[in-house]
Amino acid sequence: MPLRWWIAALLFASTVINYLDRQTLSVLAPRLKTEFGWTNSDFALIVMAFRAAYALGQLGAGRWLDRVGTRRGLAISVTAYSAVAMATSTASSLAGFAAFRFLLGLGEGANWPGAAKAVSEWFPRAQRGVAVAIYDSGSAIGGAVAPAMILGLVAWWGNWRPSFIVVGALGFVWVAVWLSVWRGGVTGPEVDAEAAVLPPLSWRELAGSRAAWGIILARALSDPVWFFVSDWFAVFLVSRGFALEQSASGFWAPFLAADLGNLAGGGFSSWLIARRGWPVARARKLVVILGGLGMTLLAGAAWAESFVALVALFAVSTFSYAALSTMILTLPADLFPSRAVATVSGMSGFAAGVGTILTTFLIGAVADRYSFAPVLVAASLVPLAAVAAVWWLIEGGERR
Repeated sequence: MPLRWWIAALLFASTVINYLDRQTLSVLAPRLKTEFGWTNSDFALIVMAFRAAYALGQLGAGRWLDRVGTRRGLAISVTAYSAVAMATSTASSLAGFAAFRFLLGLGEGANWPGAAKAVSEWFPRAQRGVAVAIYDSGSAIGGAVAPAMILGLVAWWGNWRPSFIVVGALGFVWVAVWLSVWRGGVTGPEVDAEAAVLPPLSWRELAGSRAAWGIILARALSDPVWFFVSDWFAVFLVSRGFALEQSASGFWAPFLAADLGNLAGGGFSSWLIARRGWPVARARKLVVILGGLGMTLLAGAAWAESFVALVALFAVSTFSYAALSTMILTLPADLFPSRAVATVSGMSGFAAGVGTILTTFLIGAVADRYSFAPVLVAASLVPLAAVAAVWWLIEGGERR
């Protein structure tokens, strides 16, 4: 198997670990809320601490990765956030959890810009949709595995603290494998020779790019929906009267659906490009449109009563989101030289982080005062604006 597919597999593994680290707290949220007496608004503060740092981390990490390189940059970032994840086991207050989540967000910010840059270095355009789908599907796998893994660790140890230590330790294993597999320079089929000698594009150059703004706005308007599901799904199910242990049987479904959506979106766009001869931008846009339309079904969860119907509606929405997201994550590599890919990805991640922070605050406040119903309706409609951003701001001329 070509080395580039081993790189894709490791990027997938990194994303799984990344999500296991962050989902540990989300899965334990109902238990921690009871133990520490937190309200939904209190929990939102912890989530917002992570989101604020994650947004800043992506913005800074994107620029940093374009300077230091993907191999070295990802090794450093995974080491850093894995150490923080393990240290979270010592938290004993709202402020303590918020501080550790802030540090975790700073470290994890490099994952998506780094993965996007690696794909631009190692994969030809026709394969990038699939490569992005592979690493991005790690978020769904991590989210799907987390409930059983975390609750199993809690049951085994009789305490929630060891779960942070066990999950955090996985990152150190990944770093060792990553450095052993990627030993030399990039040997991908479309290595950008200029990247080795030219500095990253300036902030001013990128800020004047319509394509960059299309990517930035699309992520800012769609990512908050995914983070609503990953951060609040367990709390939402409990609020609808389903016990955490009971709902664990279906908790994984939206995350598995997202995994399938990643592969469907990436695979379909790659098929259109390689087999049907479609222009790259046109193929990406079609998947974005279909994904945005599918996400509107999330509104139905505001009125659904049965557990099966709720899970199904969330699953269809996350499938659609993942297909759309895979395209947006692929666009920086399609539209910009490799020396700017991580920077553009980081800029869009920063915008997504800001959008997620604002919506997280609103979710906590609205859920405490009213219910999750208004949140679900809004989450189903906002992605249509993301579709519009891609349609109007991104033209058909991918980089040559």
